[in-house]
Amino acid sequence: MNETLKKVLQYCILPLAIVALAWAWWSGIQKPVKFDKEKDARSQVAIQRLKDIRDLQVAYKSVNGKFASTLDSLVLFYNTGKLDVVLQVGSKDDSLAVVKTEAYKKQLKTANKKITEAELQQKLYELYTKGARVIATMKTQVDVKDTLFNHRENFVIDSIKYIPFSGGMEVEMESDIRKVSGVDVPLFEARMPYKALLKGMDRQLIINLNDQREKSNQYVGLMVGSVNAPNNNAGNWE
Repeated sequence: MNETLKKVLQYCILPLAIVALAWAWWSGIQKPVKFDKEKDARSQVAIQRLKDIRDLQVAYKSVNGKFASTLDSLVLFYNTGKLDVVLQVGSKDDSLAVVKTEAYKKQLKTANKKITEAELQQKLYELYTKGARVIATMKTQVDVKDTLFNHRENFVIDSIKYIPFSGGMEVEMESDIRKVSGVDVPLFEARMPYKALLKGMDRQLIINLNDQREKSNQYVGLMVGSVNAPNNNAGNWE
């Protein structure tokens, strides 16, 4: 080997090789760090969407006695459904109002023995609007879309059907009614598998993550609720 070649190897090739090895080592360390950071960022968006689905399901069940079986049903419920709300006027901490309310009730029942509780409360409400010191509890209905998520300026109901960052893949959802201690219990679950949520990210690291979850008997992704057993509609991130 001549002297010139030795110098080229010593002063050019070798330093470049060292830099390349150092870069490969650093990249190998940083790759999983970046992966976890991106996974966590995507998961936060997905978790919020699953929470929204849960809130809609709970509201849907309060009206229908069961959970919705499809995401389209939830979207329709949001756009056209109504919720019962209870409106109370007067304060139960006002002892005089309590006494006067009972007196008015007695008078109204004496005048009309067939009066219903709803009619009775309506009469009490009318007395309240005229200045009477009474307590009345009224049931009324409000639009779902005027109640749920109305504080979220950028909320779009149609997006609730889709897994974020997946390119349009839909959330997997199902509902059921199971016997628990002899009682029918409505159940639901909604799922976002990592293969969809982490689409486009490092394939091998996704495989490693999925393998780790499977070995721990955990769902390979994010999910809320369960159709296998009641879990208070909890998410697997909680």
